[in-house]
Amino acid sequence: MLTVKNWGLGLAIALGVIAALAVPKILPLLSDDAAVTTTTSTVLRVKVHEVTATDLAERLATIGTVRANEEVDLVSETSGKISAIHFDEGAAVVKGQLLLKIDDSEIVAERQRAVHRVELAERAEARQQQLLDDGVISSETYDVALGEVNVLKAELQLIEAQLLKTEIRAPFGGVIGLRWVSPGSYLSSQTRIASLQDLDPVKIDFSVPERYSGLMRIGNEITFTVEGIETEFVGTVYAIEPSVDATSRSLRMRARSPNADGALLPGTFANVDLAVRTASGTLAVPAIAVIPELGGKKVFVYQDGTAVPKTVTTGIRSDREVEITSGLEEGDLVITTGILQLQPGIEVELDETGDAGAEAR
Repeated sequence: MLTVKNWGLGLAIALGVIAALAVPKILPLLSDDAAVTTTTSTVLRVKVHEVTATDLAERLATIGTVRANEEVDLVSETSGKISAIHFDEGAAVVKGQLLLKIDDSEIVAERQRAVHRVELAERAEARQQQLLDDGVISSETYDVALGEVNVLKAELQLIEAQLLKTEIRAPFGGVIGLRWVSPGSYLSSQTRIASLQDLDPVKIDFSVPERYSGLMRIGNEITFTVEGIETEFVGTVYAIEPSVDATSRSLRMRARSPNADGALLPGTFANVDLAVRTASGTLAVPAIAVIPELGGKKVFVYQDGTAVPKTVTTGIRSDREVEITSGLEEGDLVITTGILQLQPGIEVELDETGDAGAEAR
């Protein structure tokens, strides 16, 4: 049977074992050498960007749509049966080229009859003129004959105008799209024949937020890309909507871009990039170096092995750089790495492996 005496003896033995194992580990911590700890500071290695005068542009990215320079759906002003088609689908045509002919046999007959009626009326008017000169008839009688001639000539002009409408001609040079009619089919004013598009140059429609509306100018240059083509295209703004859209709060603009090879197709989605503000000979630093703080912004400058904070004011911003309008001078070395570890007066040394500012650009 386990007695109280035996139980106490076992507890004492267990405590002794635990003490024997723990003491060797605890003693070094309590020794005089361990009690005095020497802290060795680590110097932070940083990269810097030398501040120099440069040209800077604040750019805006937006979306747009490629459109044809001119575009029209070809339809007929008059009804009738198609007698001939003079174009191929997808072919280039020139302004004034005959594209389609509607049967005009009835109109030609009407024109011929009108021509004869005009000739008869003119001969009658000539006789009346002679009689008027001889004093045989009054001027009122002659005016009736002259009026008949003028009316018949006007009817002839109307018929000739109807005859012209039986010919569909290209209103401008461009490329014909798909054909939706066939020879012998009946045309009405609602029948779509084909589309005609002028593809060189093309137009690019896009919008910018209203806060930039005062900076937009005719002649501004844009660059843009489209899906499936790696080439970057260039365009020039030539028209700006005179008002801001009240729904989207944006300003609509339109640019032109050369398209001699036909690579740009109307309806294509475009990623547009344009400069909204530019500055020449200004001081700029990588955007990563600028630290926002309450009431302003600051950067850290390398001076004699330490990081010195300087309050700055900023201007325009590009995708990677920020204009510094005050707070820095040309030649200052702005720290661009280890930003989260920097404190005023911390010791730093230069990392000579490269200019982080150059890498950011």
